[in-house]
Amino acid sequence: MAPALQVTVKKRCCKSDPRCKRCPVVAKRLAAVGLAQRTGRRTYVVDAPKKAIRRARRFKAKRIDL
Repeated sequence: MAPALQVTVKKRCCKSDPRCKRCPVVAKRLAAVGLAQRTGRRTYVVDAPKKAIRRARRFKAKRIDL
């Protein structure tokens, strides 16, 4: 697994498909399954494999499988 990254998310989601890596929706999805931790208002520490991040970026991701 890659080392944890501190990510500052954008203010708004642009709703593109697939969502960008700095999208607040992607960070929230990763935090919901325990792969990211919120450290501030717009900052997260993401400790997730690439496969989980790719899954979270999908437009209609219902759950993140590893």
